[in-house]
Amino acid sequence: MADFKGDDEVAAAADAVADVKLEEEKAPEFPQFPWLPPGKKPLADGEYDCIVMGTGLKECVLSGLLATAGKKVLHVDRNSYYGADSASLNLSNLFAKFNNGKQPEQRIFDVLGQNRDYNVDLIPKCIMACGKLVKMLIHTKVTRYLEFRSLDASYVYRNGKIYKVPATKMEVVSNGLLGLFEKRRMINFLMYLQSYDEKKPETHKGRDLTRMTMRQLYDEYGLEKGTREFVGHAMALQLNDDYMDQPALSTVKAIIMYCYSVDRYGKSPYVYPMYGLGGLPEGFSRLCAIHGGTFMLNRSVDEVLFDNEGKAWGIRGDDEIAKAKIFIGDPSYFQPYQKCREIGKVVRSICFLNHPIPNTNDVDSLQIIIPSTQLNRKNDIYVVLISNSHQVTAAGKYVAICSTVVETSEPMRELAPALGLLGTIMTRFDDVVPLYEPLADGRADQCINQIAAARLRNCYHHGLHAIDATSARRRGGVVLTDRFSHGRVAENSLVDLCTGADNCYISKSFDATSHFETTSLDVIDMYERITGEKLDLDKMADSAPDEDGY
Repeated sequence: MADFKGDDEVAAAADAVADVKLEEEKAPEFPQFPWLPPGKKPLADGEYDCIVMGTGLKECVLSGLLATAGKKVLHVDRNSYYGADSASLNLSNLFAKFNNGKQPEQRIFDVLGQNRDYNVDLIPKCIMACGKLVKMLIHTKVTRYLEFRSLDASYVYRNGKIYKVPATKMEVVSNGLLGLFEKRRMINFLMYLQSYDEKKPETHKGRDLTRMTMRQLYDEYGLEKGTREFVGHAMALQLNDDYMDQPALSTVKAIIMYCYSVDRYGKSPYVYPMYGLGGLPEGFSRLCAIHGGTFMLNRSVDEVLFDNEGKAWGIRGDDEIAKAKIFIGDPSYFQPYQKCREIGKVVRSICFLNHPIPNTNDVDSLQIIIPSTQLNRKNDIYVVLISNSHQVTAAGKYVAICSTVVETSEPMRELAPALGLLGTIMTRFDDVVPLYEPLADGRADQCINQIAAARLRNCYHHGLHAIDATSARRRGGVVLTDRFSHGRVAENSLVDLCTGADNCYISKSFDATSHFETTSLDVIDMYERITGEKLDLDKMADSAPDEDGY
């Protein structure tokens, strides 16, 4: 016979169930952490080894490398797309960016083509075929996500004309850039460099390139000023002529890498991703995700959180907080905390053409470098041309981007020599952006904490002044005097002295160069500061798992 319960027992059971449900409703829907402030929720998993802010190329490379090394990474970006300043945009997004959000009219599409045809890079940079970025791509196996195509040519500007940069004996002989006798001297110079091996003294021919300057090496081969100009700027990719009086070894290595890169594909030393540079940050982001990283686009960072000692410990977005030991980001995420300084400006002009650049044998893609000495400037001017051959424009259309460091109050006039090489321009988009670099390198022994900074600012407003800034930086402290100084100290110099914060690793802004070598150096430097280990790019990541785990 069935055992029926009485009304009292049924009521008691119902009350018990109700109590359980009430307890379940009161139970938190997210994990609790002792560091979590009242009323706040954890962002994603809450605790991470590293938080990366911004999906620019540098940040994505670092998140991929750190995740591969076993770090737990949270990567956030305020934008809805990858790439940040180095993104690739279609026509609608490009016009909206430069026209206050206004979309292009239909006639624009009728002339230029459809959105699906365009992947226009905001900051185009060519990849040296044997350079550091390629080694990173191979090292991490990100090459399996991307497809590349070589650029057709590399050119240099001289006396109002452009010439293909010679990098082989055959190119030297056939090139109109050099005179008859200079060709012979250049061939001898290249033969010496291509036989040079730093580890084999017999190839040095009695020269110690760690002591000999590049100017002395040029002198030994009798190279003319114009030859030195394109070798240093278009082959070694030096930013100015300071290298001439420095040890020759680093410049020689750069020229050798240029020549090896030309030998790899036979056209030019550069390659460029199909569908634009936006695939690079996406590829490294994918690498990070494969190794357990968490990505969140459209996630604003309202605040970077610091403790009383000035060390970053977390980020806040709305009412959510995540904690970490290391914080990486582009300058825009750290500007509210005065951790970056402006070191200049870059002017860029994105130009749409319906023809190749004149006097370039009608090639579909190229780089042109205008050495600073040709125009009595301090900085070179760069031109990159990309087209449908790299799937970044519609068929029959070309995009040429000119850039340089601003030196005057009229930035666009500084680009006039480059714009004059392009021929008829259909439409163009001009932009002048500031260049930022971090004030400190993120390591505790080289930073002054926020408390010292606040105290120093307070002293400034009360008439007190900092002295001996150099020794203060060296000791990681602040020296104050309670007397008015005879020479007044500017407040921004106090900020420069005091805004280093532990655990914050900030990338530099993308410079005006049209190649990735300086970008790669910044990534390597940041990785070594973050991990305390050298990044061995010559060691292939053969043991790295594929997406299927094998």
